[in-house]
Amino acid sequence: MAEGSNSSSAYAAAGVDTAAGDRAVDLMKRHVASTGRPELVTEASGFAGLFRLDTAKYRAPVLATSTDGVGTKIMLAQRMGRHDTIGIDLVGMVVDDLVVCGAEPLYLTDYIACGSVIPERIAEIVAGIAAGCRQANCALIGGETAEHPGAMAPDDYDLAGAGTGIVEADAVLGPDRVGVGDTVIAMASSGPHSNGYSLIRRVIDQAGLDLTDQVPELGDAVLGEVLLTPTRIYALDCLALAAEVEVHAFAHITGGGLAANLRRCLPAEVDAVIDRTTWSPPAVFGYLAEQGGIAAADMAATFNMGVGMAAVVAPEAADRAVRLLEERGVPAWVMGRLTPGTGQVQLDGDHP
Repeated sequence: MAEGSNSSSAYAAAGVDTAAGDRAVDLMKRHVASTGRPELVTEASGFAGLFRLDTAKYRAPVLATSTDGVGTKIMLAQRMGRHDTIGIDLVGMVVDDLVVCGAEPLYLTDYIACGSVIPERIAEIVAGIAAGCRQANCALIGGETAEHPGAMAPDDYDLAGAGTGIVEADAVLGPDRVGVGDTVIAMASSGPHSNGYSLIRRVIDQAGLDLTDQVPELGDAVLGEVLLTPTRIYALDCLALAAEVEVHAFAHITGGGLAANLRRCLPAEVDAVIDRTTWSPPAVFGYLAEQGGIAAADMAATFNMGVGMAAVVAPEAADRAVRLLEERGVPAWVMGRLTPGTGQVQLDGDHP
């Protein structure tokens, strides 16, 4: 996972420490090993990860792929010196895009670019990625750590990940299954997840907020810790839901907010009518809006406002869907319905 394998004094003089890269690989090995699946081929070449596909298990398998990063939430992790959860955010962004079409996440690869390889920090980051992969039953099959002196400051780093999933061709979920009368189920988010952090950082800077301060409005929690709350990973919960009830579509609520993302799973002749009186967003959203003087419309167009994933289900399946998710530890509720329309999302009412 590290760039280079042999020490070079000339390379070191240029700012690349290959010995540190090798040590980072050694430190991360146990984390990577904790994400294994039976299909993982361990006698790999060392340059590419291998994953054995059991073709007898599927009738007409379709592979799904997704790639994403964490965005500027990483900058808060760096300011807080907290690097063990940002990897969970990375996995969540990737696998929860995969599961939207009904795909089971199989494996993920990561890419870490940094100004200087600090082995212990890299290991912390990978520990978080591994924790997210375990939550999604997804193998961390390989990756790369690249040292970019001169292009990045020594303490800076960025993350990206790519994942692959699998779904039967006749089980692919999406707009073609959605129709008038369907019910929209909300799954609670753990906070802003990994979206809107450029605005969050602007609020912090302009309001002069200290990330280490305890905030009464947030239950006296430390602001930075609240903002670094990891993304909730829904992949296995969505798969369990689709296995038990008639699910027509999912929508991963990321950048752009609820309306923009839910719109992506609607056919052209159907609208979603969402009742915002059915839930109260986590306190962090109200705090950010107040500190930054952000209008409600801007909040709704930037943040998930407490809904990290939505499921569109057959109306008769709604109660069972909510019950199943609650049993799995995911707060869920009916938040809307589908009506004749033009593929738009209507947000009715105000949050309590």
